[in-house]
Amino acid sequence: MATALAPSGRSILLPDPLPLDSGQSLAGVTIAYETYGELAQDRSNVVLVCHATTGDQYVASTNPVTGKPGWWNRMVGPGKPIDTDRFHVVCANVIGGCMGSTGPSSPAEDGKPYVMRFPVITIRDMVRAQVALLTALGIERLYAV
Repeated sequence: MATALAPSGRSILLPDPLPLDSGQSLAGVTIAYETYGELAQDRSNVVLVCHATTGDQYVASTNPVTGKPGWWNRMVGPGKPIDTDRFHVVCANVIGGCMGSTGPSSPAEDGKPYVMRFPVITIRDMVRAQVALLTALGIERLYAV
């Protein structure tokens, strides 16, 4: 029996500075993310959905800023190919984005927005941030990405 798709939007402050490919590190990193479906007791049912660099974490729920429906509604949800009755889906906003994760509009250590001072980040840095998020959530393995 399919259940209603109830997203759980959250953000987490990473406990440690995030090392970057540039040799710099980024302190006080916040990762915004959405989850859908129940996490299995043994945490074995996690599917990580990644978005394009211009996307957001609202894979299957309405974006609260734009009002647009989730960008992959037809794939994620009860009874859909990524079945939230079976899987716990996590989608994180990438660092450098503008939907809640640390980016150019975030405050730097001096309290002022980074703006042009935001460090250059790579796809590997974005993945490193996702791994840090999963670690902070106590997720050690993924069913699929």
